[in-house]
Amino acid sequence: MISYRLAKATEVGELKSLLWEHGPNEWNYLTEEGVNDELQLVESGKAFATVALYEDEIVGFAILISGIDAPNYVEKYGRATEASFIGDVVVSKKHAKKGIASQLLRECVLKAQTLNSKLVLIERHEENLASAGMMKNAGFTIYETFYDPNKRTSGSQNSVILGYVLDN
Repeated sequence: MISYRLAKATEVGELKSLLWEHGPNEWNYLTEEGVNDELQLVESGKAFATVALYEDEIVGFAILISGIDAPNYVEKYGRATEASFIGDVVVSKKHAKKGIASQLLRECVLKAQTLNSKLVLIERHEENLASAGMMKNAGFTIYETFYDPNKRTSGSQNSVILGYVLDN
């Protein structure tokens, strides 16, 4: 059975290893600087990582970042002070296709509510069908699709921004 909880700062190294082992693919935009910056936010308490556990082993996680520490484009969709952003989401290949990623997103939405966020944003490559499915299953809706060649090097090179409006 899978359980969920917030990660401890001492687990950041384990999260990083899991991300680099199971996250890279043609659709995901992962840079060493971006991953390090995001995990530093978790270590410092400025972001929250929700982990999925199977028999006490971390098999997945999702990172929730305040709108203030999120990418600048968050302001296009709402006030940064009232928004949250979900950064990296990863599930080990051994535990893929079990609904864990969608539940991690739902857990992030619940955490965002406790932070009084009014909006949760997330992004993906337009053609990343696994991400599209988990985001749809978690209740996210598409806000915008745009050409993003600086970040997306494969397929259509389009990014999709999705949102989840919170009823606080």
